Amino acid sequence: MPQQINKKILLYFFLFIILGTFNNKNLNKFEFPKINRINISGFETQNNNFQEKLEILKLNNLFLLKKSQIEELFDTNNLIEEYKIFKKYPSSLEVEIIKTKFLALLNIDGKTFFVGSNGRLIETKNNLKDLPYIFGNLDMNNFLRLKKIIDNSTLEFKEIKNLYFFPSGRWDLELSSGILIKLPNEKLKESLDLSLNLLDNEKFVNVKLIDVRQKNQVIVNEQ
Repeated sequence: MPQQINKKILLYFFLFIILGTFNNKNLNKFEFPKINRINISGFETQNNNFQEKLEILKLNNLFLLKKSQIEELFDTNNLIEEYKIFKKYPSSLEVEIIKTKFLALLNIDGKTFFVGSNGRLIETKNNLKDLPYIFGNLDMNNFLRLKKIIDNSTLEFKEIKNLYFFPSGRWDLELSSGILIKLPNEKLKESLDLSLNLLDNEKFVNVKLIDVRQKNQVIVNEQ
């Protein structure tokens, strides 16, 4: 809060100095400088529509530009995960962007989408072979929860070839090695950890399926 107050004081002081140097005749002709530069770091825009909207921002002056105008532009870009915006007076806008990470691929009605770490879908025509495919009617929050659990386990997400999501809200994981892990709805972390511990056991070196859907029961099938 004190920092915001200080910025306002500086702004008012700046305006006072400027306006104080003009007489009434010149004041009627005076216009605040418009934005002449928008510097973006961490992100390369190739979207013509997004670029056009950036150019429209330049029609505004920095003093009167509303935060909501900037947020509306960046919040609607599915490739952006986070951003920070700084006004550099009198006429520059500095933007730091963190681009969303592509986690998986999803096919909807014949179209392929990246599943972003920001919880959004980005249509693409270029499939990345190192990303797993998701099958089923995806629940984004459910997937991001699963991703977080996997990241906190001994399983590398890149070891997953396919993910199968079921209407009941549970997942099957197909690993690149061909092993299928059937997970339950509840106690997901505990069930995944149990499955991974079995895979680390030399007794289960030939296992091809681990089913931990039932409480207090583990089904293991070998090749």
